[in-house]
Amino acid sequence: MKVIVLGAGVIGVTSAWYLAEAGHEVVLVDRQPGPALETSFANAGEISPGYASPWAAPGIPAKALRWLFMKHAPLIIEPRLDMAMLRWTLAMLRNCTASRYALNKSRMVRLAEYSRDELVALRAQLGLDYDHRSQGTLQLFRTEKQREASAGDIAVLRDYGVAFELLDRDGCIGAEPGLAGARDRFLGGLRLPHDETGDCHVFTSKLAALLPAKGVDLRYNTRIERLEMEGGRVSAVHTAAGVLRADAYLVALASYSPALLRPLGLRLPIYPVKGYSITLPVADPERAPASTLLDESYKVAITRLGDRIRVGGMAELSGFNRALPPRREGTLRHSLNDLFPGAAANEAPSNFWSGLRPMTPDSTPIVGKTPISNLFLNTGHGTLGWTMACGSGRLIASLIGGETPPIDPEALGLDRYSH
Repeated sequence: MKVIVLGAGVIGVTSAWYLAEAGHEVVLVDRQPGPALETSFANAGEISPGYASPWAAPGIPAKALRWLFMKHAPLIIEPRLDMAMLRWTLAMLRNCTASRYALNKSRMVRLAEYSRDELVALRAQLGLDYDHRSQGTLQLFRTEKQREASAGDIAVLRDYGVAFELLDRDGCIGAEPGLAGARDRFLGGLRLPHDETGDCHVFTSKLAALLPAKGVDLRYNTRIERLEMEGGRVSAVHTAAGVLRADAYLVALASYSPALLRPLGLRLPIYPVKGYSITLPVADPERAPASTLLDESYKVAITRLGDRIRVGGMAELSGFNRALPPRREGTLRHSLNDLFPGAAANEAPSNFWSGLRPMTPDSTPIVGKTPISNLFLNTGHGTLGWTMACGSGRLIASLIGGETPPIDPEALGLDRYSH
């Protein structure tokens, strides 16, 4: 079967890999000159299945109001006449119940745990090196309220058999010795010892470089314009470089997926939620993080990537705005220097960056078929594209090929929004 994959971020590239592995003829199309140059380029670097949690949670509406007035706010909302943002926000608020949170988290953890295992297997198979580490993730609690709020997440971790450690202050410093200089800043933490870290852009680039040997036709610098329908099926992709035809079509265009599919009568509840990152050289290895730390107060992740430190996070609702306000960089630097003082070379260029995360209202990605028989989706992963990429790629390859899926795909598809 010939399959056209639209989008060469980490989701599109892993999908193309698993489709080619299954014996399909694959064409990978992207407007950029290479792979992983947008949302996958400089994310926080964490591969954290156990922390795959919905943004929509009980108490979030009240927290959101408080966050808006914080100096280093984890949430930023830019007032605008944007019906898509309003619809998405209202749908997200409807998911802020205890029952929906538990259901959504269970779906996310199922896919994320499987994906981590697939990544480990793929790394071993191909010998890929992408500054990866397998030293766990530590979610740091600065307040007692944050520690108490982790009880619900811990219950889901137990249900899925995910290893975890609830640590006091000394336990956190034992896991992350660099925190010793900030021991008065936190009370404890939740550690998932089997989580990993790695540079998503490096991984995706190396995997993409192996695709031609698998017979994959890479079409970079190719702007996708529209999908053509005939007889109730997709018959072609119109691009700036011409028309492409295949038996099946996979949309992996992150935040740009809804615009492509709207003319076909398909509404994807995906909105771009902007995140930021900085990347600085390590100045003192003993003060630097060993793996990934999640600063619960500012919703910031601090990750060790070889001789660099990546700091990423925050959530901004501002449409497709890619501006880089200095105050957002200030929040990232504040979290880093507050918890790991002296760890980074702060005078070095920070490589300040922003990316548009494709968020669904329930935080669960859309992986599966559509009402159009030869059109498939692998999109809407939000902040967890890197965590879920390999699992999503193998899952969608099996669904396109009509094979038995490797995990239960229940409620991962677009049809869950029609119930």
